[in-house]
Amino acid sequence: MTLNPRAMQQSRFKPTDELKAIIFDVDGTIAETERDGHRCAFNAAFAAAGLDWYWDPVLYGELLAVAGGKERIGYFLGRTGIQPAGIDPDALAAELHRAKTVHYLDLVQSGAIPLRPGVLRLWREARAHGVRLAIATTAAPEGVRVLLERSGGAGVADWFEVIAAGDIVPNKKPAPDVYLYVLERLGLGPEACVAIEDSDNGARAALAAGIRALVVTINDYTAQQDFSGVPLVVDGLGEAGAPPRVLQGELYGRQCVDLETLRLLRRQVWSSRGPA
Repeated sequence: MTLNPRAMQQSRFKPTDELKAIIFDVDGTIAETERDGHRCAFNAAFAAAGLDWYWDPVLYGELLAVAGGKERIGYFLGRTGIQPAGIDPDALAAELHRAKTVHYLDLVQSGAIPLRPGVLRLWREARAHGVRLAIATTAAPEGVRVLLERSGGAGVADWFEVIAAGDIVPNKKPAPDVYLYVLERLGLGPEACVAIEDSDNGARAALAAGIRALVVTINDYTAQQDFSGVPLVVDGLGEAGAPPRVLQGELYGRQCVDLETLRLLRRQVWSSRGPA
């Protein structure tokens, strides 16, 4: 499939056009998977391979600047100067990442990683109003489907028309490739969509793909990152009676990030800035 960023960003937007789709990141966005999920799974894979590496929460937060598990291991090797004996570093990273994925799936299957508050509510609301759902992530595809089914409920993975995950595109976030892929698969322009992310890498990827209606739901690892250009930054999507804290932008009088919030956000962003 050939991705054409210029064509994807051309807009025939009218302010009254309806929101067509919501595109979600996964790790840190729909669930707090990083600190007590992926990090623990990496450490289990290292231990099983007889390696004395240990990624504590602080170090792992630094490594999250690199998108992709294999890439993260490769960066760690370069940063520490570790030279694996008798094996190519890329092959070692791939082998460890495969083992890490198995450990991560075990954690998810155990029910140890719930969805963040408001996520399932928003998915249900979108489906009830005919708004399409998609995923754009660097996470391994098998882990995404298991997380959706185990934490969201049986059949939830089928709610997503496109699940773009792992190595489906050559360049990972902050490159826009995965978002351009999702837009092409949906057959939509960026003006018809809202993206929901949790990190600066993810936000940069969505914005580079032309998706200006963007919500960032921060977490412990991303709270201090730079979200310049993001119209709405909150500490979660919120639930009835438990509104999120707004760090940037506004909820337009809504009590949580619901479908109407996203419609108003999208309309405001595109009406004020015009087409790409």
